[in-house]
Amino acid sequence: MMAFLKRVRSPSLSFFQTVVSLLLSTVALTSSFWCTGKQKVPKPLCTATKFTRCIPVPGVSNTSNIQFFWETGDDRFVFPNFHTGLFIICEENIYVDEWEEKCRWFYSLTPESEEAMIWLCLTLEFMYIGLLLVSCLLLSAQLCIRAWFPSTLHWGQMLNAFAAVFTVLGGLLGMVGHMMFMQVFQTTVSMGPEDFKPHSYGYSWAFYLVWLAFTVCMAAGVSTLNNYTKTVLMVGPRSSSSLNPCSFNFVGLLPPAPYYTPPKPAPYPV
Repeated sequence: MMAFLKRVRSPSLSFFQTVVSLLLSTVALTSSFWCTGKQKVPKPLCTATKFTRCIPVPGVSNTSNIQFFWETGDDRFVFPNFHTGLFIICEENIYVDEWEEKCRWFYSLTPESEEAMIWLCLTLEFMYIGLLLVSCLLLSAQLCIRAWFPSTLHWGQMLNAFAAVFTVLGGLLGMVGHMMFMQVFQTTVSMGPEDFKPHSYGYSWAFYLVWLAFTVCMAAGVSTLNNYTKTVLMVGPRSSSSLNPCSFNFVGLLPPAPYYTPPKPAPYPV
């Protein structure tokens, strides 16, 4: 059991968890598959490149023999697919028969009341990735110090403490950014432009991947902080140096306490 706990608290495991969280977060945040769904759009007019799922137009090739009839209900609409992420939203092009997508920036669809929130969301996500990257660099430096400079281990412990703070702080900022984006997306669905009216939508794989990365990130932060607590706060530093600015050991700097010496007895008269 103790061997398992020692392995769990190892700096190598904390570094591995942080790197995995960084990779998963980067893949999820750059993906455009946070949400997928279908739109409800009136059928377009038939053209020279569109012959199916369209309204026939006299004079257009291959549509002269089509019998006109009244369509009711959902038959008057098409349901193109779409998927969106933090940066880009892609929609199925309904004006050609061949399958293709047209993409645009997601912030161009957000209502004016949500523009500040979407930019704040993107700022938090970039800070999340940046703090995770800094944590990876600090933990890698700690591992190098541990392997090549064991005499300066206390500096590695300081790097470990900063890495734990950055990892936890980055995870919290990322969590707030994820929640803000979902709020902006739901507002865009209900108050967005007329050419973006989702009929149904749901979460996709990138949404679940980014929350998995958040879970790994918080686990890495707790593991790193636990390793620092075990090494420094519970066991104590292995060596103390008078040049260490974080050391409050004043032994040797203060003058020694005076010893009590009884007065010499008066000499007896001879």
